Amino acid sequence: MKLYIIGAGPGDPDLITVKGLKLLQEADVVLYADSLVSEELVQKAKPSAEVLKTAGMHLEEMVDVMIDRIQQGKMVVRVHTGDPAMYGAIMEQMVLIKKAGIEVEIIPGVSSVFAAAAAAGAELTIPDLTQTVILTRAEGRTPVPELEKLRDLAEHQCTIALFLSATLTKKVIKELLDAGWSKETPVVVVYKASWPDQKIIRTTVENLDEAMRSNGIRSQAMILAGWALDENIHNKDYRSKLYDKHFTHGYRRKVDA
Repeated sequence: MKLYIIGAGPGDPDLITVKGLKLLQEADVVLYADSLVSEELVQKAKPSAEVLKTAGMHLEEMVDVMIDRIQQGKMVVRVHTGDPAMYGAIMEQMVLIKKAGIEVEIIPGVSSVFAAAAAAGAELTIPDLTQTVILTRAEGRTPVPELEKLRDLAEHQCTIALFLSATLTKKVIKELLDAGWSKETPVVVVYKASWPDQKIIRTTVENLDEAMRSNGIRSQAMILAGWALDENIHNKDYRSKLYDKHFTHGYRRKVDA
């Protein structure tokens, strides 16, 4: 009596974890978010598996199906895009599943934020520049808690990754500028990170809205902002202590100059 919630990764079917793929291939029933999860990945399910698309289902409808199949003794997996912990809406599913006396196991996946950083060739935490990444979203129809307004978070001047914000770029620009960000702060927008039609847009805070509009991007985009995204950062001398020959630790002695 268990439901497996699997992170499918950002798009590329090869970016699912080994454990996630193994469970997918063993499952009797596969439910997946067909608007976001790769069809190529779902096709790796065994031929006899019942495969159900959930984009058109409401919460109770989807959960009822999962409970029914599990109570029939079938192995059921629910496949989410990226990592289920980030905007996966899994908690509301788990509440109902657990009320039915069914255990839940979550298999993590590669989040789109890290696929986007990889596509951009970026390290989000640069020594002496920024050591913090804030994962958040702009406030739209769904509000954010009062203490988590983007303007307030942006005052930390660290790297910010914005989920679910592709239609709110004018608001994003205003909030970042109000928080004291330079208009020239680098921004990278990655559309459909790791998918075959992936698109990478390099711009600045000031030009974010125009860059997205001119490229026709209004969904499935990760927005990465901050000086860690400077495309010329490789020419600057930011170095960690990790590989510094003068920095000792349990595995390495100091090397004399």
